[in-house]
Amino acid sequence: MSTKSVDVLLVGAGAMSTTLGVMLKQLDPSLKISMVERLDHVAYESTDGMNNAGTGHAAYCELNYTPKMADGSINASKAFAINASFEVSLQFWSYLVEQNALPEPNQFINPVPHQSFVWGEENVEFLRKRYEALRASHQFEDMEYSEDFTTLQEWMPLVMANRDPNEKVAATRVRYGSDVNFGSLARNMVNHLQQQDDFELLLSRTVKDLNQNSDKSWTVTLKNEQSGAKEIYNAKFVFLGAGGGALPLLQKSGIQEGKGYGGFPVSGQWLVCRKPEIVKQHLAKVYGMAPIGAPPMSVPHLDTRVINGEQALLFGPFAGFTTKFLKQGSILDMPLSINLGNIKPMLSVGMNNMDLTKYLISEVMQSHGERVDSLRRFFPDAKDEDWELSYAGQRVQIIKKDAEGKGKLEFGTEVISAADGSLAALLGASPGASTAVSTMVNIVETCFAEQLSTPEWQEKLHAMIPSYGQDLTQDAELLRSIRQRTLDVLGLDNVKKPELQVA
Repeated sequence: MSTKSVDVLLVGAGAMSTTLGVMLKQLDPSLKISMVERLDHVAYESTDGMNNAGTGHAAYCELNYTPKMADGSINASKAFAINASFEVSLQFWSYLVEQNALPEPNQFINPVPHQSFVWGEENVEFLRKRYEALRASHQFEDMEYSEDFTTLQEWMPLVMANRDPNEKVAATRVRYGSDVNFGSLARNMVNHLQQQDDFELLLSRTVKDLNQNSDKSWTVTLKNEQSGAKEIYNAKFVFLGAGGGALPLLQKSGIQEGKGYGGFPVSGQWLVCRKPEIVKQHLAKVYGMAPIGAPPMSVPHLDTRVINGEQALLFGPFAGFTTKFLKQGSILDMPLSINLGNIKPMLSVGMNNMDLTKYLISEVMQSHGERVDSLRRFFPDAKDEDWELSYAGQRVQIIKKDAEGKGKLEFGTEVISAADGSLAALLGASPGASTAVSTMVNIVETCFAEQLSTPEWQEKLHAMIPSYGQDLTQDAELLRSIRQRTLDVLGLDNVKKPELQVA
């Protein structure tokens, strides 16, 4: 059996791998790149439109990115970092649009204001403090705050309709938030890659094994799920960007840096409304407070979604539990991932997160009416029959050893790279695809350090990401100029008002 040699093998055809593939091809068009996908379509797992919230995570509305500390203060450091990372994504997408490597922006990104909404004295005080902490930075200087009932009626008519005017409420808004169809974005990036020389897309292929050779390259064995044939690839660099499927592949690689990692799968469901007379009354992503014991991905939100030109409303997510690592995975995924290296951290996490376990069980057991009852806290006039249940993608939260050798559950994304730079894997969930560009830049810096030191790569990376090498959290003027350009190129500063229905 012949072995095909490539410079880069990308495993998974979602937001992460497609971003890295396009970035590397821009940096060096001569690179031979193959992309492997187990399904027969591109970006149909976590990246697909309805398998995620589509929120361009800029930390404008997500309250879980600004936790309240024991002394009552707000820790905004994560929000500042995520906001800067999303600005990097916007720069890269703007560059690709200008280069005609991506289509018209409204094919994958649309302007949707990002809003936070809370009720009750304690929550209003939290939101006020959060607003003050964020507004101290130039990154959030355009954020608005209001406790005025009439103002909030203008911002979010559905949310405020028939709500008690004496109820204590508050909201923040950033006008130029976005709704991103990451599935469309990824598929358009693959379309662009397929027009380049030395790129190959391999659908319906499963990675069966990967072993490192003495020259640090990797021999990767694939199974063609349509023909049953075995295919062998030799790759100088391997990226495991297979969503929930990345953990088992990382374990197969055997690299020392991947030892001890485990995964905790969480499934999700949405309530979806497609009735035009309701949908046209709401244009926003409105995030609220997470229930006690809920994972951060379960922060409730009422969202405008734009998928393939059609607008819909989405509420959720309602979390659940399954042992699958992928939506189209196997119930054996989690059991088969347990080994001697991670069993102690995984057991420790299970014992120390009983609130989460109870919460997931209660979510699974809810009826349709109970789910709509949750929605009515956001949208008081919601009717059961106007909403249907839709299943979101799988998320696998990271379990890793803590300083005491026990386990801790991580609610973020993390890159694990081999010491020799020959392999990298991406684990985790939110903010996920929104920060894919800055995450992939980090991989380029770690695993392609020699090439990146050349003037050619430096010049190209600065062309793609003008702020590269500079700190947007510190440089106010740079951020303002960068942001103005990306808002203009991507059409994100052109928001229509929702249509208020008059009874």
